[in-house]
Amino acid sequence: MRRATDTMMSVQHDDIIVVGSGIGGLVCALSLAPRPVTLITKTPKLQGGSSLWAQGGIAAAVGPNDSPQAHAADTLSAGAGLSDPERARELTDEAAASLDWLVREGIPFDRDIHGDLALAREAAHQFPRVVHAGGDTTGQVLVSSLIDRVAGVPSVKVLEDTLAYDLVVERGRVQGLITFSRENGWVFRRAPQVVLATGGIGMAWWRTTNPVEATGDGLAMAARAGARLTNLEFVQFHPTALAVETRGGASLPLLTEALRGAGALLLDEQGERFMLLEHPLAELAPRDVVARCIEKRTSAGQRVYLDLRPVLCGSRSKSFPTAIRTATKAGFDPFNEALPIAPAAHYHMGGIDVDDVGRTSIDGLWACGEVATTGIHGANRLASNSLLEALVWARRVASQLTDVPVRQDDRPNSIPPLPHVAAVDPATLQEQVDKTRKIMSRHVGIVRSGDALGAAYDELSAIDQQLDDLIGGTSPAQQDGIRQWAEARNLILVARLVTFAALRREESRGAHYRDDYPRPRPEWRRQQSLTVDALVEAH
Repeated sequence: MRRATDTMMSVQHDDIIVVGSGIGGLVCALSLAPRPVTLITKTPKLQGGSSLWAQGGIAAAVGPNDSPQAHAADTLSAGAGLSDPERARELTDEAAASLDWLVREGIPFDRDIHGDLALAREAAHQFPRVVHAGGDTTGQVLVSSLIDRVAGVPSVKVLEDTLAYDLVVERGRVQGLITFSRENGWVFRRAPQVVLATGGIGMAWWRTTNPVEATGDGLAMAARAGARLTNLEFVQFHPTALAVETRGGASLPLLTEALRGAGALLLDEQGERFMLLEHPLAELAPRDVVARCIEKRTSAGQRVYLDLRPVLCGSRSKSFPTAIRTATKAGFDPFNEALPIAPAAHYHMGGIDVDDVGRTSIDGLWACGEVATTGIHGANRLASNSLLEALVWARRVASQLTDVPVRQDDRPNSIPPLPHVAAVDPATLQEQVDKTRKIMSRHVGIVRSGDALGAAYDELSAIDQQLDDLIGGTSPAQQDGIRQWAEARNLILVARLVTFAALRREESRGAHYRDDYPRPRPEWRRQQSLTVDALVEAH
């Protein structure tokens, strides 16, 4: 079998490695200063990941009549019986302090006429408690500001355009990370502490709001290393993606949840508000309910619309520049017509199982943000709790690592072998990825069934085997193909894991809905944890 390249694996030594440049990775790196940190991102610049795209804000009970207890109650209600009450309490108790930390870091949050933080209400929140920056450009403002802060911290070494390929684990302990970049080739980065903040898995579906880099890399790396994974079946589909034609399954533009919180209406083909008959909260019902109601209509060939006109009247339009720009770019006039919408894969409630400080089941491996599952979101995430959770848990991880000594004695004497990477025609590899994404959208989407999930799992396993069979071809993969290969194997593994977990959970709960088990079952009111070995045993 040929190696991926003819070069040798070089070795670098790091104190702490943080993988990912969303809010989780950036906040963790900043919070560790002045301790040396190596921050790795596969994107050409630090500006990448889903955090950058976030139009919603950060939820925190800082308004009048609100309280952390009320915020926790809303979180538990949205979680459909699977949210951990203690973790929800910890999150909501720390929300105000974490928000204040961002303010001190210079994040320019939106203010009202009195100079106080402007608070918006979103679906399933009792009170206005969502803080934005730049209206619906919160993610861009937040990430850009944090990147500027990172650039001014000498202790943070940034490696851009660098692919985290696999973890190195010996005797149940992290020893480092194998990376690849055009500039440095294959590198074994020896480090006793690795933090995964790699984001979500949205590109496993054909219709998604996630950026192209959301291929589940961190989850797949942790799975191959043997980490415990929890609640993988719970995937949140955002109900209001703009329904436009895209090329090759590109991301659909998102119309933020805050629009409905501000008064935007969901309309059917006749221009009627159908959510009034579906849920007492109508447009402000939990996301899983709204998404299923829309899916029921779109799968029957009907069109569904989001009417922004009640929101965009007068000066209120200044709060939603992204929505206006998105609609206009797609050829719509949001001031004079309703916009066609469809649900799309958006956020993964499941992930790498972590404790209350972000520690995984592997010694020396930590996780925060969407790649992790803290137990807070349960079966259905409450709107604008995701940035908050990433912020709080990133700071918690950093608090644990600040004084952790470097353990030189546990480092291996040997260098891992170069990874085996197949030399595959890019078009052929893309066909396999596209096939995987279409299987996931067709069978592992908003409405699922046992037979369809079983068929999907068999199809995905066959694709995975076909890729494995390609290793050891006649020539090594070129540099340009290594990232494509790595992302493909990660995405397909994640797709298999999610499908397997969905097949095992024989009930409907939160974002996981099965038409053969349409109601929650008491025996399934529990977390579902597994490791990658479960796939081997099932096979």
